[in-house]
Order: sequence, then C-alpha cells, then structure tokens
Amino acid sequence: MSVWTPGAPCTPRACIEQRGGTTALPRALARISAVVALMLVGIALSPLGGRIPAAWVQRWCRWIVRAAGVRVRITGADVPAGGLLLVANHISWLDIPLLAAVRPARMLAKSDIRDWPVAGPLAARGGALFIDRNRLRALPGTVARIADALRAGQAVGVFPEGSTWCGRAQGSFRRAVFQAALDAHVPVQPVRLRYRIAGAPSTAPAFIGEDSLLASVWRVVMTRGLVAEVEIHEAIPADTHPDRRALAQAAQPSTAAQPAWPHTVLLTHPAQPLPPPSERNADLHPQPTRRPPKHRPRSTEATAPHP
Repeated sequence: MSVWTPGAPCTPRACIEQRGGTTALPRALARISAVVALMLVGIALSPLGGRIPAAWVQRWCRWIVRAAGVRVRITGADVPAGGLLLVANHISWLDIPLLAAVRPARMLAKSDIRDWPVAGPLAARGGALFIDRNRLRALPGTVARIADALRAGQAVGVFPEGSTWCGRAQGSFRRAVFQAALDAHVPVQPVRLRYRIAGAPSTAPAFIGEDSLLASVWRVVMTRGLVAEVEIHEAIPADTHPDRRALAQAAQPSTAAQPAWPHTVLLTHPAQPLPPPSERNADLHPQPTRRPPKHRPRSTEATAPHP
C-alpha cells in the first residue's frame, strides 16, 4: 500500500456495536442465499446492458439490500438525467446497491474487487471503472476516463472518502474525482447514507479495517431490524464552484458524527476502564485517615525510692 492511499482508523473490534436482536440461523442462511441468487441473476442479465430499463435496475438493487434483511428508506431531491457524478459517504458493501438504487451508474472501484466472488464479475460486467490505488501515476488517467463517461451522458458513482468508515465518524472527500465533473461540465449529486436500528445509529453493517467480506455479510444477515437511510441532497452544478477543492467541500454531506481527528484519538488512546463501584464511592467520599496511637517508650532507668 502506498503512502497516498486513503485510510480510516476504524476497526471491527473498536467500532462495531451489536445492538438489537439476532436473526435465527435458518433465516440468516436464507438471506445469504437470496442475495447470492439475485447477484447471479444480475450477472446473467448484464450482457443486455443499457437495454434494461433503469427502473428495473433500481428495483433490483433495492431487492439485494432487502434480501439481506435491511429495510430501505430513500428520501430527498429528484436526481437529474444526463451525465452525473454520484458521490456518497462510504460505510458498507451495501452502499453500492444503495447508490445504484438512486440512479444506475458505473461505479469507481478499487482493482481488488475484480477478485471478489460473485461481486467481482458483476462489477466488471456492469461497466465498473477500476483504479489501482497503489499507483499514483494512474490517477490522472482514471479521472480522464470518468470525465469521458460523464460527457457521454452516463452516471458515475464514487465514494470520495477512499475508504470505509464505521458511520460514527466520516472522512473528508478527496478532491481528485471532482475534477472529472468540472472537465465534463456536469452536476454532482451528493447522497448521505446512514444505518439505524430502532432509530439509533448502528455500526453493524460497517465493512472496515481487517474485516473480511464474508464476516461483514454474515453480521448483516444476522442482525435484526436494520434500516438503511438514503438521503438525496440537491444536485450541485459543477460550474458554480471555482475548483475541485471547493466542489468537494460543497458535496460533503453534513453530519452529526464525530469528526475524523477525535475519532482517531479515541481509537488510538481508549479511555481507561472505570474502577469498581466500591472504589468509586471511596473516591467520592474519602474516609478520614486514622493515625496510629503514639506509644511512649518505657524508661529503662530504675525509679529511685522516695526518701
């Protein structure tokens, strides 16, 4: 991995909290089977390409998420037609079908995804634009390919953070891909993704750190009551911002999550565990210290008799 590759401090051990109930084993296995079956259907139909209506693709993407046991709520603005750069924060492997449910798009993906079972062939046949993040020199060529796709009237989906975060915090949007929107003179469509259980934020779907894809999928299908919230913000005309830095800042969805730097500090220097209640009470109500009694030394001299 090169020094410029984006990363996140999140790890499964530090960030993932298992809230809510768990699903019965037979149902979890049925969910995995349904997800795989739907993805195989997508691979089989992928040669049809653009001949498949966009509404069917969007419905199929929502079915994948729903098959994993996650309800989907999409709210917000209408998405424009024509060339469009779709950008969203990145938490989970579920983000990919959720972003495509907003509008079918060619996804920008790291080259490692080619080797993923089922998902790799599906991404390749779906027209994904792969990038080797270990080669800095390949970045200008990737930006040029994105711009060409945008000029052709296609939508391109990107996760500009460059890495997945747990959802309690998020990274900054990297500005390189926004140059493609400026070059092609197309709008940017920001999308905010959240995951909740009973209204509270959940990190269970996060695919972070050393987590394996299989472990993340299993955790999702075993979790009960997950809801994916997709909030579509107003599209941003690229020409209204002077450069890619300003465009990236405008597209970054606001969030109440922890900023990146305190989240990093908390994970790097975790708080010390609290002492037992008895010790905490002793600290709050200190008892007076009792001094040991003073013992006068006995005289070793004989007492003289009174005259």
